[in-house]
Amino acid sequence: MASGRSTSGAADGRTMPTGGPGPGGTDDKAGFEILDDFTRFSQVDDVFSRSWWDPTIRSDTTERFYATYRRPLTEWRKANGFTQRDYAVRNASWHVADVFAEMYEDRDRRDGFLDDLSMLRDSASERLEPDSPQESTAQLKQVARTFGADLIGVTRFDERWVYTERFSIAAGGPKANDLPDNLDHVIVIGQAMNDGLIRTAPSALSGAATGLGYSQDALVLLAVAQYIRNLGYQAIPSMNDTALAIPLAIQAGLGEYGRHGLVITPEFGPRLRLGKIFTDLPLVHDQPRTFGVKQFCEQCDRCAGACPSRAIPHGEPVSVALNRSGIRGVRKWSVDGEACFGYWSKINSDCAICVRVCPWTRDYSKPWNRWWSRLAGTRLRGLMLRLDDRLGGSRRLKPTQWWSGVTNRGWAESRPRRIKPVDFRSITRLFHDGGDGPGH
Repeated sequence: MASGRSTSGAADGRTMPTGGPGPGGTDDKAGFEILDDFTRFSQVDDVFSRSWWDPTIRSDTTERFYATYRRPLTEWRKANGFTQRDYAVRNASWHVADVFAEMYEDRDRRDGFLDDLSMLRDSASERLEPDSPQESTAQLKQVARTFGADLIGVTRFDERWVYTERFSIAAGGPKANDLPDNLDHVIVIGQAMNDGLIRTAPSALSGAATGLGYSQDALVLLAVAQYIRNLGYQAIPSMNDTALAIPLAIQAGLGEYGRHGLVITPEFGPRLRLGKIFTDLPLVHDQPRTFGVKQFCEQCDRCAGACPSRAIPHGEPVSVALNRSGIRGVRKWSVDGEACFGYWSKINSDCAICVRVCPWTRDYSKPWNRWWSRLAGTRLRGLMLRLDDRLGGSRRLKPTQWWSGVTNRGWAESRPRRIKPVDFRSITRLFHDGGDGPGH
């Protein structure tokens, strides 16, 4: 990759003044509260990177966790959702993402996870100048959706979220994270994860939703980036590498930040994988949007209560990093990455319980779910939460049910047929009991 905008420098280059609003004045709109001690993040400190070099994280258990993605466990424990067949599905879903990740391991690269996706042809020799950035943006979004992007937004390059350095597995430490100087725009793309698989969490099957999301993400990002390069512009497609995706997604208007540390979108809730493309193609930026998530999460702590590792907070946002895998100087709901990954290693698959139980995880192609979402963003949010609880919104789908063709688990995704009829008198009493009072 061409060098230019280096982010790897000395420690004194990692702390940036934040006295005013962020680039474009979007911090308030995005709900960011950046403090004076803000410090940019190094990928070396990511909990997955630490599982390769940090003896407080790395163990025989984490080694086995990674090994199961290369060879499915034939025998581990007799548990629904963790059979060889379940692992076979999970590992197959990861196959495309793994092909890219393993392609250049001899060059100390893991494309998509520690390094940008590099399987691209050179840019066209001549640039096709658009009539306007507005036209260029509309055309880009049309192409991205055609290539399979479920969500797409555009924001400006914000160095605060770019890793100060990448992680090198070969060196067991940092390596440079260089970007060209003139990539002023970031395209953020969201891929919805399969709902039926997510419903089985925790299981190896639910891990297939993650793997499939990454594999689809890699294909869409590469295709969109190549389209941009065919126009004569630079495009660097990125998955988990290069920069933090969540703040960029919020700035690009994809959704709001939730208690579980994930982006909640109006279209899919938190059931989403994110990717981004750094480019100099002239584009118009989207604005952050709010639809009541913050206020809802202040009342709802279902994800915190369901988290088996107690990694998700019950209380208010905090301004300190819980450990070295957390970013410093941002007041937010912070998830304990060490505890979360520890549970993943224990069950030999990623967890996703917080995604499954989140009330915003629902099928928004159904009108009653769109109705729920609109009311959940108002003062009736308390009522909507209680209604979802009463009708079993967080119920797990048994993996055996998934194998037999059942993909829904209650009112949130289909008209209920297996649950008791709704007592509308009790729902009326909920209205009379009151949702939130004025000012909440």
